[in-house]
Amino acid sequence: QVQLVESGGGLVQAGGSLRLSCVASGRTFSRYTMGWFRQALGKERDFVAAISWSGGNTYYANSVKGRFTISRDNAKNMLYLQMNSLKPEDTAVYYCAAQSTPYGSCYVVAGYDYWGQGTQVTVSS
Repeated sequence: QVQLVESGGGLVQAGGSLRLSCVASGRTFSRYTMGWFRQALGKERDFVAAISWSGGNTYYANSVKGRFTISRDNAKNMLYLQMNSLKPEDTAVYYCAAQSTPYGSCYVVAGYDYWGQGTQVTVSS
């Protein structure tokens, strides 16, 4: 089992920045591909970014490419999402997630086995 807890959400004006964090506990964090997803009110949960176990490979949704950066610190069991140039359409609950096997797609909800409780990000115009 892996427990994930997000933090760092809040209210920010358009054009501002936030840094989300996710701390993992339980089984060996460094073995997992990790991802960030978001879910706006009344919408499905969508892929935002993912990072391989070593941090050597990163993947982004087109809507955040060039503005968001995913990173991880395996020594601290931490996952991060640096969000710059925020837009009102980035408003959502953001979730971190972990894959327990290397076989699932990192781009879809079904590819992940463990989820955090989410942190709200609100971007005002």
